[in-house]
Amino acid sequence: MKALLGVWIACLAAAAVWIGWDAYQGSKPAIGGPFALTDQDGRTVTSDSLKGKPTLIYFGFTYCPDVCPTSLLLMANAIEKLGPDGAKKVNLVFITIDPERDTPKLLKGYVENFGPTFIGLTGTPQQIADVARAYRVYFQKVPGKDGAPYLMDHSSIVYLLDRNGRFVTHFTHEAKAEQIAAGVQRLL
Repeated sequence: MKALLGVWIACLAAAAVWIGWDAYQGSKPAIGGPFALTDQDGRTVTSDSLKGKPTLIYFGFTYCPDVCPTSLLLMANAIEKLGPDGAKKVNLVFITIDPERDTPKLLKGYVENFGPTFIGLTGTPQQIADVARAYRVYFQKVPGKDGAPYLMDHSSIVYLLDRNGRFVTHFTHEAKAEQIAAGVQRLL
């Protein structure tokens, strides 16, 4: 009888842990969400229009002197590792955090430096603030010194979304192209 009672207690404890874990998982804050922004050709791009392929998203600005071009190059190198058709299988998205300066025309010239399939997105300051908040992106304007143009302080994260636009994982600027490529490959 005691053995049977012990089994029941163990089962109840396991069920409580399972339910608690499931509730904890469901309470994690979501990363990402719906958006509608303007691409480098003046067209509206929505989060829904990116569905159907895995997506890599990076938030930055075209006047960024270092981490932004390095991160976009990292994305481009990761996609090269997927083979000659790699860029056709993945959405590569750059969302500006500096909509005051990053016009569609400026974005077009900038993202073309990293590959012909990159999508550069901008919007109103409120649209950018909303999408950045949805992705938990920190950014802030930093005044330039001695008359120099302002810079933007920001988090540097490459987000990986699945074919349905759901957050899968993120990569810091310290990630290797092989790590990003492996993450994308699992979704193809």
